[in-house]
Order: sequence, then structure tokens, then C-alpha cells
Amino acid sequence: MQRWHGLEEVPGDWGRSVVTIGSFDGVHRGHQLIIDQAIAHARDLGARSVVVTFDPHPSEVVRPGSHPALLASHRRRAELMAELGVDAILLIPFTPAFSHLSPEDFVRQVLVDALHTTRIVEGPNFRFGHRASGDVALLATLGERYDFSVDVCDLTVQGENGTPFSSTLARRLVAEGDVAGAAEVLGRPHRVEGTVVRGAQRGRELGYPTANVETLPHTAIPADGVYAGWLTANQERMPAAISVGTNPTFDGTARTVEAYAIDRVGLDLYGLHVSVDFLAYLRGMEKFDTIDALLDRMAVDVKQARELTD
Repeated sequence: MQRWHGLEEVPGDWGRSVVTIGSFDGVHRGHQLIIDQAIAHARDLGARSVVVTFDPHPSEVVRPGSHPALLASHRRRAELMAELGVDAILLIPFTPAFSHLSPEDFVRQVLVDALHTTRIVEGPNFRFGHRASGDVALLATLGERYDFSVDVCDLTVQGENGTPFSSTLARRLVAEGDVAGAAEVLGRPHRVEGTVVRGAQRGRELGYPTANVETLPHTAIPADGVYAGWLTANQERMPAAISVGTNPTFDGTARTVEAYAIDRVGLDLYGLHVSVDFLAYLRGMEKFDTIDALLDRMAVDVKQARELTD
């Protein structure tokens, strides 16, 4: 899969493209449906599939300070799209100047001149151009002018009770601690990534050494509590009991994500980039009166996490 950062990196001889455009945060099941359809059309037409996305999130440029919590980093999104079979990803720097492009200028510069688009696949609520003034109806009209067709995926049948899968829904479920519900939307467990840093090392003192993960900016972090899941480091996936919160038993104030790799001894993960996948919510964060009470509860947590990830 090719990755281009900016229109100037698109090869001049790229040829015809089937394109889908969006933030694709989380690459959830609705996104997967759209991308799969774009890939299928590209194969049928003898073209290549291209995903167009943006950095930073457009809302951060249009409304500074409104950046949504992110379900996946751009690197993770690229990995997921590559697994789906996308031929190329075009990551466009979303600058104030770019945000002022009219819908037609956007179509001409990105879809026509750079990507030689023959077909576009989008969801029904797709918007583009300055002040999001373009919609799928305008896109179809411009397609008649610039010789490309537009397919609109009906996503309303995807979620329960006719609710479409969306990044907004996944973010809400993650924020509520409903990681099982978020996994239904995403098609896989929600993942948090970051670098392992030194913490207070209380877990080590208690017999449960944890990886204290310094998460990436704007990461969507589950609600405070204890979870079962997996810790992946150096391409090794390990069952884990995961704590999210401020460690109230020790009167902590900083919110952290800490993962204990179950039954693993002697792990040295400091400085490594790791990922934490959340499988199931076990309980809320509690303040225990004694260390012994905390240890008893931690033993139960680890037992439950071991059983769920076995």
C-alpha cells in the first residue's frame, strides 16, 4: 500500500482511482463497508482504490479546541486500511487555506487533477468543501461535470435498532466504559497506544508490575475502572488486567492507563511503544481502606481477566 502526505506526493502517472474521503477515525464497521465497496469497484473497473483523509482533524482547524477524542492514530488507521486491501492512502494536511476551498475547487484539485477519480464511494452524510457546504447530491452533480460517478452506502441497517455505526457512537461507548459495545461498532477491541514510562511503581511493590502507558494526544480513553484485555509489546500479545484512573487508594490525582501482563515475570518495557486492547469491563475504580483489601480485589481482577483472555 502506498502512503502519500500531501497532493504533491501523488505520482503523476497514478492512473484512475476509486476514492473514498473522510476522517475514518477508528476504521469502524461502517468505514469498513465503504472501503470494501471502494476496493470492489476499483477491481471491477481496473482502477486502484484510494482513501483520502486529513491531519489534523478538520474540527481542530475550523473550531480550535474542539478536537474529538481519537479512536485510532493515523498509523493505526493505515494498518487497518492496509489489511482491508486499500491501494493507497492520501493524507492531506488540513490547513486554514485548505479549509477554505469551495466544494468544486476541492473536487477539481483533489479528485480530478491529482487522483483521476472515476468513482467515489461515501456514506449518506458526507460533507466537503468550505463550511462543509458540499453534500453527496452536489458531489453527484460535480461528477457529471468532471466524469466520475458517486455511490452512496446505506449505513442505517448496520447498527442495532437501525442506528448506523459511527465514530461518535464508538467514542461515547468508550467514554462510558462499554468496551464490549465499542468493539461491536469497531469490529475489534478498542486500542490505546503509547510509550511505557516510569510511574510510582506501586504495582511492582504489590506483586503486580504494570506498564504505565503515556498515551498519544487526544486518545479516547475508557472510563475509570478495571478491564480485561491484552498488552502488546515487541509484537507479542499478552493477556492483561488493565487499570484506568487515578489510583484513589493512594490518593492519586493523575489519570493513568496501566496494564499488568498476567503471569509474566521480569518484563522490561520502559521506553517501548506498546498497545493496550480493551476486551471487557470488570469493575469501577474503588478506594480501598487497606492494602490487603486492595490485594484481595486485585487477585480477583487478575483471575477474571485471565479467564476472559484465555
